[in-house]
Amino acid sequence: MAAADAGKAPFMFKEAALPTGFPPVGPLGQIVVKEYPAYRAAVVNAADRPGGPNSMFSPLFNHIKKNDIAMSTPVEIVYAESATQPRAEAPPPESMAFVYGAPALGRPGRDGLVTVQDYPAATYVSLAVRGSYTDERFHVAAAQVFAWVEAHAAEYEVAGKPRYLAYNSPFVPWFLKLGEVQVPVRRIAEPIR
Repeated sequence: MAAADAGKAPFMFKEAALPTGFPPVGPLGQIVVKEYPAYRAAVVNAADRPGGPNSMFSPLFNHIKKNDIAMSTPVEIVYAESATQPRAEAPPPESMAFVYGAPALGRPGRDGLVTVQDYPAATYVSLAVRGSYTDERFHVAAAQVFAWVEAHAAEYEVAGKPRYLAYNSPFVPWFLKLGEVQVPVRRIAEPIR
């Protein structure tokens, strides 16, 4: 990436709005720290719907259609914390979620295979990547993000499971899809002097 492009928002097919208060996507290929507001999401767990992301997508889509919830981006795919350990094959995702456009939409609770739940504001270390939303692409990017957190261990510690934010639908060509691989972190308090 050229120095002039550093920090610049990447080109993106904008198919739906970001949820209220979510930061913009990117910058592409740079690891950055981002603050996210509290949000509400409809979630399907892989244990309830085995078969990977494609099998989790349908119940989520049917849920927002049935409840007249507008589609927003990103779709959140959460992986196990062990997803960054070197191995021949990346583990599959644990869950997929449609993030509601605003935290006041809908209401928390169970709707068949879907659970609507609220998430608190959080800090994430993020790497924007281009390409298909594969487990392998996630694994490679997550290793880079975890290495960054480890290199900044005096400032941050991991605070949860990594996620892949997918911003484009299956209709966007694979080489133009944009996503962010993120790890939730907590800032380490400075010692009192």
